[in-house]
Amino acid sequence: MSSVVRVARSLTLAGFAAAALAACASAPAAPDLTPPPRRPLDAKTQLEYGNPPPPPPGRY
Repeated sequence: MSSVVRVARSLTLAGFAAAALAACASAPAAPDLTPPPRRPLDAKTQLEYGNPPPPPPGRY
């Protein structure tokens, strides 16, 4: 009888290990980290500050 209990316990542990591995296998997609587009300047801001300078050529 004790061998049946050991086999059942090992199968239960193997089932938990398989479930944990399956849960880790499907990772969520990476979030989108691109900044939102700039809002256009309104007429009052353009009159007060002038047209904005062009954006820099590149990040690096």
